[in-house]
Amino acid sequence: MSDTTRLSLFEAARVVARRDFHAILFSRAFFFFLLGPLFPIIIGAMAGGIGGQVQREATTRLVAVAMAADDTEAMIGARQRLAPQIGSALPELQATSGDMSPGDILRQPGKNFSAVVSGTLAAPVVTGTQDAIDFWRGPVAMIAAEASASKVAAYPSVGADPVATSVAAQRTDRIRTAQAGQLLLFLLMMLLAGMVLSNLVEEKANKVIEVLAAAIPMDAVFLGKLVAMLGVSFVGIAVWAAAGGAIALVAGSALPQLPEPALGWPLFMALGIVYFAMGYLLLGSLFLTIGGMAATVREVQTMSMPVTMAQLLVFFLAASAITSPGSPMEVFAAVFPLSSPFAMLARAAQSEALWPHALAIGWQALCVILFVRVGAMIFRRRVMKSGKGGRAVKNRVGGTKPA
Repeated sequence: MSDTTRLSLFEAARVVARRDFHAILFSRAFFFFLLGPLFPIIIGAMAGGIGGQVQREATTRLVAVAMAADDTEAMIGARQRLAPQIGSALPELQATSGDMSPGDILRQPGKNFSAVVSGTLAAPVVTGTQDAIDFWRGPVAMIAAEASASKVAAYPSVGADPVATSVAAQRTDRIRTAQAGQLLLFLLMMLLAGMVLSNLVEEKANKVIEVLAAAIPMDAVFLGKLVAMLGVSFVGIAVWAAAGGAIALVAGSALPQLPEPALGWPLFMALGIVYFAMGYLLLGSLFLTIGGMAATVREVQTMSMPVTMAQLLVFFLAASAITSPGSPMEVFAAVFPLSSPFAMLARAAQSEALWPHALAIGWQALCVILFVRVGAMIFRRRVMKSGKGGRAVKNRVGGTKPA
């Protein structure tokens, strides 16, 4: 192939990206890969719903009152007066027959009493398990004191002056959103970045990568593979997001609601997509470099383990810096390439400033280019064996014999 007909870097990268994208997207393996994370989510949601229902049915706040008729009436009336002031901390009281002992009342079939109150208003007795006694002793004493008062207390009306939020509450809420964003970003990157490594190892075993490297620049091969895998990742994320949206519609208000980030949800989600792309390209370029240096699948697994562990440490670094924005540790996490997407996404949830994100995205893009160039250089030196071996590969592709 002459220099005049050789593709440019970006044109060659586009050809590789289109080839890999179509090859992976329409494969059966990718279909089952998409289904993989959905099963744990669906099973987890079903298990959580069933567990919550069982817990609600197993937990009861019903307490039986086995006192004299006048004392029972006074206890129930006192509970009704205290309920608007105290609320759910009080037990639900139900009158029972005084002919049965407290132990027999608790053993009645079809009943669901957690405890029984007997005795008198001056000396009430709570019968039940030790946990139930410890839990209901205080509320029962309060109700009995209210019931035995000679004069019914008139509780004053408490005025309300609500505010939308406070600085402390707003900061706490935004930290929750920042943590959720970082965790989702980390899980997606670790789940999807491994496809880059497996694809490169497979093509090395089939000698396809040598043909590509002899025809187009190695930088274009690496860049094209990264872009293709990023596109495939966005397809997977879109499918999972659609499934998550369907689950959210079914669950409704049962799902926890995250507070709104400082930049608002539209801009926060847009930055999340950009930071995912940058983080994926950075991590993927490292995996491509590892795949280029490894000769077998065993070597790939051995060499990729330190990078995976280092990525965990990077995530912990960014997560620990959430509560101290502007500190040296948080600034370092925002500057270090591998932790920068996590730290900057957390900053998007906590700060309204936009200019740091422009600087961070530019810096991350520069690091992607550097990582790709270094990875391609290492691949040429170790695999293509630049020099005589490299010329031999090109001559085999071109159909000529080496000199």
